[in-house]
Amino acid sequence: MTPSVAPSDASLDPKFRQYLRTLFEEQIVFNRLLGLKMLDAGPDWFSCSMDMRADLIGNFLHDRLHGGVISAVLDVIAGMACIAALGNRHSDKPIEQRMAHFDKLGTIDLRVDYLRPAVSERFEAKARVTRLGSRLANTQMEFFSDSGQLLATGSAAYIIS
Repeated sequence: MTPSVAPSDASLDPKFRQYLRTLFEEQIVFNRLLGLKMLDAGPDWFSCSMDMRADLIGNFLHDRLHGGVISAVLDVIAGMACIAALGNRHSDKPIEQRMAHFDKLGTIDLRVDYLRPAVSERFEAKARVTRLGSRLANTQMEFFSDSGQLLATGSAAYIIS
């Protein structure tokens, strides 16, 4: 299966990639709470993984990841894809100066389609920026089981200025 949120072949500055990893895994407390780990990032995309944990399932569903967790993960990685794209747009500047472009990033629209129950030991999610304007960014996201089965898709719009 070929994911529709395919990463581009272009590369991202290794120092900026490490900045994204530190931001995503260590500085954002919510991501630490969920146990999110960055897999990779590119100039307009971001991917992560997470392990299933008992505290992330719905009370009555026993073994399924809660839909709110899926939605939150898709929102977070789409925002990170926007940060990657903004950082790449301003790649001629030092990382500290690029950070000024992230201050006003915020979700303005989010849609998630749940395709099947999220039953897996591990999950992966991917997001790609489909349009990066001067004020808005549009994204597409996908959420997979450890066997590669597509569990949910999403699209979102973000204010970036």
